[in-house]
Amino acid sequence: MNPPDIRKACLRDVEFGARVRVIEPCNLYGCSIGDDCFVGPFTEIQNGAVIGARTRVQSHSFICELVTIGEDCFVGHGVMFINDTFATGGPAGGRRELWRETVIGNRVSIGSNATIMPVRIADDVVIGAGAVVTRDITAAGSYAGNPARRLKSQS
Repeated sequence: MNPPDIRKACLRDVEFGARVRVIEPCNLYGCSIGDDCFVGPFTEIQNGAVIGARTRVQSHSFICELVTIGEDCFVGHGVMFINDTFATGGPAGGRRELWRETVIGNRVSIGSNATIMPVRIADDVVIGAGAVVTRDITAAGSYAGNPARRLKSQS
């Protein structure tokens, strides 16, 4: 019987700003986390991801490569960011040229268990819990559903 290749959760090659608070266990590597951020437990932030100042990332969230999150944002529990669109009908695997980036503006709040595909989201947006964002969001407002759509304004 061959022993398994066990790799422990770790914080490796992370560029931390001032006054960052991380609750372990977490798996953070090759990313950048701005001043006054909070990262909850059981979170993974991958190589090249950027988290802006004063942003809170709650527990059990996954922020993959090619994701940039602005300042003063909130990422709820269990939020999943996706960089592979399965453009060829299956996973891109190691073919990074098939991955796409996600850019989140400033003052964006993302509700728990939302899924964020490779998109751009404008400043001052609220994404409802459980929403699936499949297209760019270019205007401030509240969005919810699968796929996420702008909610009607209240009169």
